[in-house]
Amino acid sequence: MLTICLFLSILLSGFGCQPEAVAPMGVEIAQDKEHLVSSELVASVPQSMLRSIAASEGFGAYSNEIKYGVDVYKIVYYTTYQDREIKASGLVCVPQGISEPAPVLSAQHGTIFNQQEAPTNFTDLSGFELFASSGYVTFIPDYIGFGESAGIFHPYYNQKYSGLAVVDMIKAGKSFCRKENIPLSDKLFLVGYSEGGYVTLAAQKEIETHPEHGLQVTASAAGAGGYDLVSMLGGVTAGKPYPYPSYLAYVLQSYNNTSNWNRPLTDFFQEPYASRLPNLFDGTNGGSAINRQLTTDPKTLFSPGFFEALQKPAGELPLKQALQANSFYDWVPQSPTRLYHGTADEIVPFENSKQTYERFAAQGAMQLKFIPIPEGTHGTAFEPMLRSVIPWIQSF
Repeated sequence: MLTICLFLSILLSGFGCQPEAVAPMGVEIAQDKEHLVSSELVASVPQSMLRSIAASEGFGAYSNEIKYGVDVYKIVYYTTYQDREIKASGLVCVPQGISEPAPVLSAQHGTIFNQQEAPTNFTDLSGFELFASSGYVTFIPDYIGFGESAGIFHPYYNQKYSGLAVVDMIKAGKSFCRKENIPLSDKLFLVGYSEGGYVTLAAQKEIETHPEHGLQVTASAAGAGGYDLVSMLGGVTAGKPYPYPSYLAYVLQSYNNTSNWNRPLTDFFQEPYASRLPNLFDGTNGGSAINRQLTTDPKTLFSPGFFEALQKPAGELPLKQALQANSFYDWVPQSPTRLYHGTADEIVPFENSKQTYERFAAQGAMQLKFIPIPEGTHGTAFEPMLRSVIPWIQSF
């Protein structure tokens, strides 16, 4: 979750061949289906408080950007997982007293491990309220595996379930706004970074390839997402140290659960790591805590047989096929889209976005731009991205 200070700095600046549209197996897409289950007001933040926070953080000169107080609602909605209907959750941040139709902005957060980091579990101002304070009705999905759906292992880097969780949240959020007489314009923006960048493109693809959703993306901005998972695997199999091994463990456990392989973790990981992982991923630990209990050496983290099979063309085919299916090889963005990436990213290689951009462009993407962030790491490139994104969004 972004800090208030970061979002205030964003406000300062002026303000992660298309295939035939076929519904995912077992997923019924119906525009008139009611996705909203329930809503609950969880916070009301007056404009004066937001401006006071701006002043206390040293951004008082820019308090005029804070035009509204914000009401924050938790909503529960229906989405689909493993061909069954489940309940998921997220936040809707609404500018107080807005009279003109407001654009919708769906903000996709980066990788989280701890249930307390889920947007709907916040205990203080999250920072996203400041988007709404400038006039955007802001939707913030928890994702499947967090909040209302905490009993499911998060389908990390799964394209279908990532996209549906956002799209169904948007439908539920729009339904909520209709019931509450909150006026919305026809503009829809998608913004995300890291996993949120991947989820942003997954949602955009879901919307653009399934017009029956009844949605249209005005513009989309994705930063530092691992869009090409096959390329990411190539870096791991080369045996180079990987500084955030919790991500590798996350992907493998996610695919093992989501694809119903149900293989023992010792198939993938050496001891003592295989035995540690269930407790490490029980929803109470953050990424740094998990990393300290693993190793940055893939040859030591993975079981010898698994690591050897990864290096063979015919080895571990189900995993390789899953990684290919969840990469963005069979779709080209149709809406205005920006890809951002720090050139010094140590977690998701800069080349991943660069090659994805080049593939999209070669396949005919017409409203696409790639923006490298010089010397930006995975942690530091986020703020420059948003400083660029917000004025671009406002231009629409």
